[in-house]
Amino acid sequence: MAGHVSVLLDECIEALNIRPDGIYVDGTLGRAGHATEILRHLKTGRLIGIDRDADAIEAAREKLAPFGECVTLVHGDFREIGSILDQLSIPLVDGMLFDLGVSSPQLDNVERGFSYMGDAPLDMRMDQRAALSAFDVVNTWPEEQIRRILWDYGEERYAPRIARGIVAAREIQTTGQLVDVIRGAMPAAALREKQHPAKRTFQAIRIAVNDELGAVEDMLQGAVQHLNPGGRLAVISFHSLEDRLVKTAIARGEKGCTCPRDFPVCVCGFVPTLRAVSRKAILPSEAEIAENPRARSAKLRVAERV
Repeated sequence: MAGHVSVLLDECIEALNIRPDGIYVDGTLGRAGHATEILRHLKTGRLIGIDRDADAIEAAREKLAPFGECVTLVHGDFREIGSILDQLSIPLVDGMLFDLGVSSPQLDNVERGFSYMGDAPLDMRMDQRAALSAFDVVNTWPEEQIRRILWDYGEERYAPRIARGIVAAREIQTTGQLVDVIRGAMPAAALREKQHPAKRTFQAIRIAVNDELGAVEDMLQGAVQHLNPGGRLAVISFHSLEDRLVKTAIARGEKGCTCPRDFPVCVCGFVPTLRAVSRKAILPSEAEIAENPRARSAKLRVAERV
């Protein structure tokens, strides 16, 4: 199994502007690469590590054991960041990091059903306590709903053909069977493209299964409310829908005034909560992409609480 490589690691650490005595949150702990580097910059500070994947929590527990009581691990969903911090009696923190990608161990563990490169039960749940799985989406959702998520979440131009193929092939038990259905629904020219024909469909189903976009929206609201003034929010996204949500949330925190443009002064009562640290997304270097091709689509956006 390939090891997990933390994306934009140095850029994230710089973005967080870490104080040695600060309190920080890694809301998508994964295999604790970012968390480890945050902890190395702390002296009397504390890190809260959150992940909804129980396997990730257990792996991180072992890896972060040398840091002792500086670490608190929580098996939970980052969309509940506010209630998690409230339960820990932590009203405000100095920085939060969220990596919205699927970690390499999840992709490489064929049995989790995230990968289109093997054959495994249709699952794709980040949190295996969750009720909804990829099997349910593929085998019970109406054709129109499947078409919509393939188009909206995967930007799949053959969404209608693939949705029809999925419904006609039911019941589909494994990822390998789903890949075969996708291939059979696509025109020959599409199958000759460099990108794997199932990539966009698998992405869309994963997003739907885990309600990833809704979770990101909830997370962004809760995160801003629990940042100290001057605290940093750093979010890594891997596709345009997530990045758009993050970019929009930062812009809303900066310039969310709803008054007409011709009003001489603001009368809606808007008070800025965020300031973008970088106007453009921070991208991985060519060297990082060469070392870790999965970083190619990563974008880091950073904002500061005002």
